[in-house]
Amino acid sequence: MNDAPRLLVVDDDADMRLTLKLSLELAGYAVEVAANGREALEVQRMRPANVLITDIFMPDADGFEAIDSFRSEFPHTRIVVVSGGAQFSKRNYLPDAALIGVDATLQKPFEIEALLETLKSLPAA
Repeated sequence: MNDAPRLLVVDDDADMRLTLKLSLELAGYAVEVAANGREALEVQRMRPANVLITDIFMPDADGFEAIDSFRSEFPHTRIVVVSGGAQFSKRNYLPDAALIGVDATLQKPFEIEALLETLKSLPAA
């Protein structure tokens, strides 16, 4: 899959980052990882990805800050937001992410197949 999009997975949970990285690489994607939005921008500037897959709740620049930065600095990057934040708060922030123009949202926990289908359905950058 040499023409597969390059992905950048951003999540403060190291286990989630590793699981997604390995699963997506097995599916043929080239995958970079970052622990927060600030780190994601640094990685993106060095090794640009076509698709950002980001959590919302993270320290040192959360998902909304990352989305805002990517939209201004990398406007053609597709953005998929994944979040389980509603487990810890009464509010589900995925609709907010959809309102600010991300390409897709997924509620954690999700099956890797759901993420793969979401990636396949994204319009080309």
